[in-house]
Amino acid sequence: MASASNAKTEPPRDFGPEWETRQAAARGEKTSISLLGWVRLWTRTLALALGLLLIVPCHYVYRVVSYGSPFPKWFLAYATWVVGARVQRHGTPLRRDVFFIANHVSWVDILALAGASGTAFVAKAELASSPLVGWLAGLNRTVFVQREDRLRVADQINALREALMDNWSVTVFPEGTTTDGHSLLPFKSSMLSVLEPPPPGVLVQPVVLDYGKVAEWIGWIGEEGGLNNFKRVMARPGSFPLAVHFLEPFSPAEHRGRKAVSNEARKRIEETLVREMGHELRPFDHDVAPIRYSKAKLPPVE
Repeated sequence: MASASNAKTEPPRDFGPEWETRQAAARGEKTSISLLGWVRLWTRTLALALGLLLIVPCHYVYRVVSYGSPFPKWFLAYATWVVGARVQRHGTPLRRDVFFIANHVSWVDILALAGASGTAFVAKAELASSPLVGWLAGLNRTVFVQREDRLRVADQINALREALMDNWSVTVFPEGTTTDGHSLLPFKSSMLSVLEPPPPGVLVQPVVLDYGKVAEWIGWIGEEGGLNNFKRVMARPGSFPLAVHFLEPFSPAEHRGRKAVSNEARKRIEETLVREMGHELRPFDHDVAPIRYSKAKLPPVE
């Protein structure tokens, strides 16, 4: 793993009431929300609903006369602001023919990345059948894949290739799950098979999502349910910074295969995370069965 030579050890954590709530959520416990928290939650939810009522009709009208509606991007940027994230964009996202590879902390990542760049995403096929979330993902041209279905890998790669040929930008989260913002899991390279061989003119651009001090609170980790995480984030007081770093793009043709592309992207993401946090990455505290990650199997830290 790459690391910054001047990185410091991680500062001590604040083990106050917020940390206890965070740990309870990670254990899968339903966490309580104050009265003011419920007010914030419902106010933000109503603001999102009103935004949808205004933007969705405009989107469909626009699609009658032109392709590539800007309304999903505008709504997602608005939604990012409503949930409390104040995006600080660093670097310039490529607008087309680009494969974004990013670290993954929260569902807020999707709002922020799409709002900042207009990218589509690769998502699990189960999401397509979700009544509201699946419909919203479809509006943003999400590419749905069944990652465990080895018999349809070729079809899924073709779907991604078609998306890139259609001048979209597509984002993957190769960790396969969300973390606490201070860790970086091994990257799964299977969804980068679309880059073997790379479509003509397509570049890879690594992206770093840095939530700073609130990363652990925002992160969706452990046994916490999606609804509980949504309510915790929406009920949180005030706003929080989210630095989105679009790193220097590179050509996948200059690397030998998807694993080499994955390693190069991870190296650049790790270097930036370490530099921005000011301390080394730490092992992720939770086992993740789908990607065969277990903290207990990691080598001891010297």
